[in-house]
Amino acid sequence: MSISMRSGERIYVNGAVLRVDRKVTLELINEVAFLLENQVMQVEDAVTPLRQLYFVVQLMLMSPHDNDPVRAVFRVQRCELIAVTDNADILQGLEEVEDLVEAKRYFDALRRLRALFEIEDSILTRPDTTWKMETA
Repeated sequence: MSISMRSGERIYVNGAVLRVDRKVTLELINEVAFLLENQVMQVEDAVTPLRQLYFVVQLMLMSPHDNDPVRAVFRVQRCELIAVTDNADILQGLEEVEDLVEAKRYFDALRRLRALFEIEDSILTRPDTTWKMETA
């Protein structure tokens, strides 16, 4: 796989952060986990339930060696999301994300989560939201 990068761009490869100082094309010859800078969600952008789950999966991809504690957070957040939505597309997406995470296909899980953001945004901006809210 070849990746073209512009000067100053960063790529996250197997937990390492690389920044290029000029336009380059990287050829990834073996199986690696990577994220381009524009695919990385910053903590301050993880402001919705699905974006928070994305952030957790991103941590698993960026630090693949000891992510058991992060996996535990993923499971809790995923279960909480399932408990508060009845949207069939989101529920199906969360099931697919679970399968991808269990297969350690984190990049694919992130791609699937990004596809759900638009649905989540439409739910959160509707006055008759389908997110179930717990009452005290």
